[in-house]
Amino acid sequence: MSNRDARRHLAADPVLAPVVTQVGLCRLKPVSGREPYEALVRAIAHQQVHGRAAEAMLNRLIATTPHHPFPPPGTILALPEGALRTCGFSGAKQAAILDIAHKAAAGWIPTRRAANRMSDAALIERLVALRGVGRWTVEMLLIFTLGRPDILPVDDFGVREGYRLAAGLDEQPRPRDLAAIGEAWAPYRSAAAWYLWRAADLGKAGQFKMPQAI
Repeated sequence: MSNRDARRHLAADPVLAPVVTQVGLCRLKPVSGREPYEALVRAIAHQQVHGRAAEAMLNRLIATTPHHPFPPPGTILALPEGALRTCGFSGAKQAAILDIAHKAAAGWIPTRRAANRMSDAALIERLVALRGVGRWTVEMLLIFTLGRPDILPVDDFGVREGYRLAAGLDEQPRPRDLAAIGEAWAPYRSAAAWYLWRAADLGKAGQFKMPQAI
């Protein structure tokens, strides 16, 4: 995906154009080389906790395997009972991480190389079967780990809030309505989501330039 091409395409949309003008070049960039397995474990750590707390838990987990940049599935499965709780993970997170490790060790979770040969829909269908992993989590993996260019996470609060601001609406659009609207943004819906997140961030900071009423 070319971020310049995405910007050019999205700047032609009447709702997104003011956002693109205000934000500038799309700077969406996936994490280079990260495996889906690692991305999923990290996503579980970040669920419903502050980012700093999640990173602290992950750092304690990583410290258990100093010879690996990130603990492999087999290493996590071989940890003593209670080790994940000692790292700070709740019982639910512990169960989800162990399930992800089991499925990764069994080959159910594709490697990055294998995932590159699978469609977005196939990856979503496979990975939502994991404990603690929903569609939104897989969509974040597709965008930020695998660099898929045409993902619009319509259930994401920030994406819907960004569109509400950009369109000058009183209420956020329903997910299915936003999905229909977003068809015009293909094949750059990941970049569209990035711009809508930036709009929501600017709105939170009181810096978003509201569209002028016609």
